[in-house]
Amino acid sequence: MSPARPCPTIDRIATVACLLALAGCAGEGGGSGAEDAAGGSADDAPGTVGRAPTHPDSLPRAILGTAPPPRGADVAYVPGDSLTVGYLSVPEGEGPFPGLILIHEWNGLVDRIRQMADAMAAEGYVALAADLYRGRTGSSREESRALTREARSDMDRVIRNLDHAADFLRERQDVTGRVAAMGWCFGGGIALSYGLGGRHHEGTAIFYGSLVDDPERLAALDHPIYGTFGELDSGIPPEEVERFVEALREAGVENDVHVYENVGHGFWLRVDEDPETRRAPALDAWRRLKAYLGAVLRP
Repeated sequence: MSPARPCPTIDRIATVACLLALAGCAGEGGGSGAEDAAGGSADDAPGTVGRAPTHPDSLPRAILGTAPPPRGADVAYVPGDSLTVGYLSVPEGEGPFPGLILIHEWNGLVDRIRQMADAMAAEGYVALAADLYRGRTGSSREESRALTREARSDMDRVIRNLDHAADFLRERQDVTGRVAAMGWCFGGGIALSYGLGGRHHEGTAIFYGSLVDDPERLAALDHPIYGTFGELDSGIPPEEVERFVEALREAGVENDVHVYENVGHGFWLRVDEDPETRRAPALDAWRRLKAYLGAVLRP
């Protein structure tokens, strides 16, 4: 499972494998070998990001720590709740585009997630970064842990929040009606919970989030699953990921799940913290993610 090898997986959806093998991540812009930005001209409307898909050999600047300030717009997407404010980033152009819900890490909706929403808008998705903490963020491990405990203590509210996020996207004229959810860490586990308990949506992408290994529960999933994990993650070790994949297979759920060697928890969203080790696996995971989203949202 060397990260230098193209797209190694534990399991793979056939359509995604074909997309990668035959199309070579088709639809990506030309660009140079340098990492590409989520850009846009100064004349773009607020919340609008220029279409600038990454070059096949490039990562989004959001995970490299070099992205410009967020270009999107704050939006209240939960009816009757003025404290829950998400972040919306819209691709430049007429559309319609698929919708994508981004679910933050344990410290809340911070700029790294907003910049990632801009990066996904540059790839051609109307991206809404949800807020599960009602405007609060954690500035320490203790604060972040307390926020996650509070959120998980009322999962019905969390699922309703994400249902509202999906409705907000589907009701927009520039959205095709197809929506997926993706999340990291705390948000990765929540993305899986939403796939199991939320209203129908087309995709779930999990980055090192907590898992379920009960085939009967996983049988509730009605779409393929994407997952990226690190071999050195002590919280979600490879053995746990293997049990998850086996349970998905028993449940008949197609999946593209991979454990990358020599990286741990949080490696993908923060490549800048150890670029020498993290860049190669992050790039492979990014290529897989783009192929997966293309398969489930642009069939």
